[in-house]
Amino acid sequence: MSAYSQLCASMQAAPSRWLITGVAGFIGSNLLEHLLKMGQTVVGLDNFLTGYQKNLDMVRDLVGPEAWSRFTFIEGDIRDIDTCHKACEGVQHVLHEAALGSVPRSIDDPLLSNSCNITGFLQMMVAARDAGVKSFVYAASSSTYGDSPELPKVEDKIGRPLSPYAVTKYVDELYADVFSRCYGFSSVGLRYFNVFGQRQDPYGAYAAVVPQWFASLIKGETVYVNGDGETSRDFCYIENVVEANLLASFAVGEATNTIYNVAFGQRTTLNELFGLIREEVARHKPEAASAQVEHRDFRAGDVRHSLADISRAATRLGYAPRFDVRQGLRLAGDWYAANL
Repeated sequence: MSAYSQLCASMQAAPSRWLITGVAGFIGSNLLEHLLKMGQTVVGLDNFLTGYQKNLDMVRDLVGPEAWSRFTFIEGDIRDIDTCHKACEGVQHVLHEAALGSVPRSIDDPLLSNSCNITGFLQMMVAARDAGVKSFVYAASSSTYGDSPELPKVEDKIGRPLSPYAVTKYVDELYADVFSRCYGFSSVGLRYFNVFGQRQDPYGAYAAVVPQWFASLIKGETVYVNGDGETSRDFCYIENVVEANLLASFAVGEATNTIYNVAFGQRTTLNELFGLIREEVARHKPEAASAQVEHRDFRAGDVRHSLADISRAATRLGYAPRFDVRQGLRLAGDWYAANL
């Protein structure tokens, strides 16, 4: 039995009270779904800046009324310290997902990214510390590796940030380290690599590439690729991210107060990704099989290649991602075909 399977069994036998910030978002709502299905009690916090009520509605319909009765929602902002304290009351485990994502968005509005991702993060850490929570797991980012050309990416070797967003996520890691040294407050940071899956928003100026391309192909619209398409990423299906969050929440000893890469450990170019997504959409819409891409300029702030070394998470947490890119795209494709 895997470390994750054992953890799930023990969690169901001994439920806890959890807080998920950014609960109405893509990752937050998936964490909520899993925790409620496992018999946990959850408090969720969101200001709907990038999250959606429809994500919560979908989770409610998936888990059923009994499980949904164990969920309490707080509409509020992590930039308000009183709201942070209220959300942390009586909570054992915090999953801090609330942040303003997107490299381009941070370039367009660095002040907003700073206030959400640094001020909001700091206030959540203060509130969680004051509440005496057992664990604090937060969403870090692979953007922290910046201009480092080394592949695969290893946690202790980073370069210079290439965007305001990358700066904010690196500052979060620095604050987490300082809180450990100054207050004895433990936390775990998870550097996500290009997460995708069900309930990821395909629309808007800052939509991620996977949902955006699914939506375009399903609707028969043009798919745009930034650059020559040979840019590569380590795409990570959402179920792997859920696994990492739960394993990190019960980390002990040297497994705490550190950073982990969360990815599959496989590099996929944008051209390869387009082919895979086109193949999945064609299962539901055969005419998509002949779709082609249109290339445009590279995007400011993007790194050329990204690939994660996940050995630290595997060794210290027992992280063993079960879904590769193709498997994840198959599941995501079914969801987008049914919901778009």
